[in-house]
Amino acid sequence: METRELRYFVAVAEELHFGRAAQRLGIAQPPLSRAIQQLERRLGAVLLDRTSRTVALTEAGAVLLTEGRAALDAVDAAERRTRRAALSATGRTGGPGHPGLVLATKASASNELLAKLLDAYAAEPVAVPVEVILCGPAEQERLLRDGRADVALLHRPFDSTARLHTEELSTEGQVVVLPAGHPLTARAHVHMADIADLPGLPLPRWPKPDGTYPPGPGPQVRDHGQLMQLVALGRACAVSPESCRSRLPDDLAAVPVLDAPKVTTVIAWPPHSRSRAVADLVRTAARL
Repeated sequence: METRELRYFVAVAEELHFGRAAQRLGIAQPPLSRAIQQLERRLGAVLLDRTSRTVALTEAGAVLLTEGRAALDAVDAAERRTRRAALSATGRTGGPGHPGLVLATKASASNELLAKLLDAYAAEPVAVPVEVILCGPAEQERLLRDGRADVALLHRPFDSTARLHTEELSTEGQVVVLPAGHPLTARAHVHMADIADLPGLPLPRWPKPDGTYPPGPGPQVRDHGQLMQLVALGRACAVSPESCRSRLPDDLAAVPVLDAPKVTTVIAWPPHSRSRAVADLVRTAARL
């Protein structure tokens, strides 16, 4: 298969409309239809059920959509990494033969660990410049997979580490963050059932990978700072890793949640990476 054919198919499969897909791709509809037919003949499989009014994915089409997206992401990532390697060779990043690193991490998460890691790595004689990208929920995983980042700090079980190489750095429990003075703050610990339906303090709704929000009564939030403001205003509660305690202002309090899932912070990198700088950064993180 050609990447052009895959891009054509993914556009049609996502739009489920040949006209809209052609407009999105910037081509005419007839050559798009011919390309999809040629792809089906090559694979010996019907990918789309077409009628005069609708287009629907077949089971084989659904498989190709999933695999095709992953393949196109890998091609895009290869292009980005190659371009950055070329910049390094001209001395426009970390110097010839020593490309700088891009590290992605969730904003307001693992701040203490990140600061220690950057300081310890900078002290290494082989250190190269590190650019830190602060991300929204699940964004650091996407940057790592599509080649815009070399390494990332991820947090299981919230971030997926499938098909990535990882080194575990820390595991911690979670706490519920409440307005100071709330009755629950007088308790030594709580359970998830205690905070599931707190009057006036619903749990927040974070965006899904497609950018939409799940249904529910809680407020829609985009980042940790916004969530903490809502908690301080008495509009929400938050379940966060225990390490957030050190950064809480006086108008907020935290109580351990005994049955909340443990959060494991990992440093992750693509399995095909052969970067010496990535290896050095990972070894520094493991020592910490």
